[in-house]
Amino acid sequence: MAGELLKVLLVEDNPGDILLLQELLKEVTTAIVDLVPAEQLAEALDCLANTTFDLILLDLSLPDSQGLQTFVITHHQAKATPIIVLTGIDDETLAIKAMQEGAQDYLVKGQVSGDLLVRSMRYAIERQRADDALRHSEERFRVALKNSPIFVYNQDRELFYTWVYNPFFGLTVEEMLGKRDSDLLAAEDAQRLTTIKLGVINTEIGIRKEVSITTANATKFYDLTVEPLRNESQAIVGITCACIDISDRKLAEEKIREQAALLDVTTDAICVRDLNNRILHWNKGAEKVFGWKAQEVLGKDATKLLFAEPSADVETALLQVISKGKWQGELTKITKIGTEILVSSRWILINDEQGKPKSILTVDTDITDKKHLEAQLFRAQRLESIGTLASGIAHDLNNILTPILAGAQLLPLKFPDADERTQHLLEILEINARRGADLVKQVLSFARGVEGKHITLQLKHLIVEIAKVLKETFPKSIEISTDLPQNLWMVSGDSTQLHQVLINLCVNARDAMPNGGTLKIVAENLYIDENYARMNLEAKIGPYIVITISDNGVGIPGEILDRIFEPFFTTKEVGQGTGLGLSTALGILKSHGGFINVYSEVGHGTNFKVYLPAVEGREISSLEDLIPTAGHRELILIVDDESAIQEITKTSLESHNYQTLVASDGVEAIALYAKNIDKISAVLMDIMLPSLDGITAIRTLQTINPQVKIIATSGLLSTNKLNAIASIGVTAFLSKPYTINELLLTLQKVLS
Repeated sequence: MAGELLKVLLVEDNPGDILLLQELLKEVTTAIVDLVPAEQLAEALDCLANTTFDLILLDLSLPDSQGLQTFVITHHQAKATPIIVLTGIDDETLAIKAMQEGAQDYLVKGQVSGDLLVRSMRYAIERQRADDALRHSEERFRVALKNSPIFVYNQDRELFYTWVYNPFFGLTVEEMLGKRDSDLLAAEDAQRLTTIKLGVINTEIGIRKEVSITTANATKFYDLTVEPLRNESQAIVGITCACIDISDRKLAEEKIREQAALLDVTTDAICVRDLNNRILHWNKGAEKVFGWKAQEVLGKDATKLLFAEPSADVETALLQVISKGKWQGELTKITKIGTEILVSSRWILINDEQGKPKSILTVDTDITDKKHLEAQLFRAQRLESIGTLASGIAHDLNNILTPILAGAQLLPLKFPDADERTQHLLEILEINARRGADLVKQVLSFARGVEGKHITLQLKHLIVEIAKVLKETFPKSIEISTDLPQNLWMVSGDSTQLHQVLINLCVNARDAMPNGGTLKIVAENLYIDENYARMNLEAKIGPYIVITISDNGVGIPGEILDRIFEPFFTTKEVGQGTGLGLSTALGILKSHGGFINVYSEVGHGTNFKVYLPAVEGREISSLEDLIPTAGHRELILIVDDESAIQEITKTSLESHNYQTLVASDGVEAIALYAKNIDKISAVLMDIMLPSLDGITAIRTLQTINPQVKIIATSGLLSTNKLNAIASIGVTAFLSKPYTINELLLTLQKVLS
């Protein structure tokens, strides 16, 4: 109390007692005491109404009020102010009653010393403060309980409810007091609660458990805390319990578990990371896609884990998801083993309850295989478009080159005595006509495949022969090696065409190693299953032979890898290549039911993998070119709308002892054949005719004479047309431009 300013109301009608108390206070206290006297109760009540006091010294015997009533009235007026009752020697019983009503202390007049007065004052003030603090605390506790979802109650040792606050279970306080759980709840729930509570009473150890209570309306879940309840001597007299309804939380947890299960079922990789890129959630799909288990990545930096190097695309995605709340696009990520995969990625910003960003949800779908198939499809479509254009040009060129080639072969026969210079010019003419024809065939082989003579082949012999040629002709700085199994399967194909494919790939490999290197040819058997076929548009389920031609040369840049099979596309210097080599190889392989894949890395070489369907059977030796015999004056009907082809074909046949008739379209051909049916031995029919197309004309001729012998010709023929020709019984076909030797051999075969 030292140094304090105390305002004290002294209610006393005896001036001597007032003076005595004032003197005592001056002697023993260092506090500044503002003592306000009041001789009557009414005067005191007026003071209390206008002024706040730290302490009241109250005589119970006043002129206007006597006894306990004096205290009751004063205490009612100033409940928050401590009161010390002043009484005579004979009135201690009255003073004690006043203390029972709320007085802090009492002093007996005539026995008051300075120290006693000060101690009493200090005690009264401190006790009042403690009572006020306790009252405030109890009030806060009461308000907190009233506004909280906590159900608080006490039970005695027999588990009867003795005190209840905020009752749950749909019951009132009155319905619960004096009852036990077995009186209020279902038997199973009551038994479970009784076991828990008796355990606390017997072990004297508190417990916290989650329990469920089933009522008529629903099943509720509670977080229950049970503690021993002790009396002043620390003996256990029961239990005190608190429980809170957690049904909503349990339902939310169950929903989260269901959602987590769904997240783990999906094949998409789902990842949640905080704004510092630390991984918070990693589902089963992410484990499958990226190879990392959840326990390996939680808390790790997602950027460092999933990206090989800093990426501008990732920075853009992060900025957009923060500013707009979402982002979607394609990203290249890496797996646990370092493999790059392409994913379709969706990013969503997740906010907390205050609407502030707290994490990013990422859903990744692996589209690596899908993109690979799309690239194959786009390449096939692009090549098909180019092929359609090239086919139209090639058809016209064939019609131009056919008479030139035939004329170049006939002129030396017509002028056997020509001088050496003329013969050389004729030779040059034939050679270049053949080169032109070969060039057109290359274009056509890309556009529609090449229809060659397919026989059963053992490619091992072909590869051995090619390797021998390569070793003799390639620079010594290039090492040639082969790896061929003894049990290599057979293929059905044209030996010359397949030889052309492999030689072309080997020459490209040589050109990719200007400073030398290793060229390796490997053959192996491969059974393509459904999974492989799904990943490659051109593959079909079944046995294949795979020939790999690899080099360790300069490699092919990624930006041109998809264009290397386009006709006339080349990276070589002008005059060093036509750009038809790979497109021709592709056409040949397509005509054999095969396909080709290429793998390349700049500075590390290139692998070409050639896939050919395997067949059963034994190898058939290829027939050598035969020398045709002259005709026996058979009459041949030539049907073609190109006059140059008519003339050269007529001259070629007549030069080899055949007779000819010429028609320019299908209608004229039918008329001539009907008129000379008994004389015509065979019909040379162009399929691409005006007025009436060749196939319709052939069917008409077959109607006139089912045994008519027909050789179909064309500079451009689709697979559907070839199938249509075969379906009507025409087995002989000549592709323009053709040589005299090919024409005569085919005619000889048809007439035999």
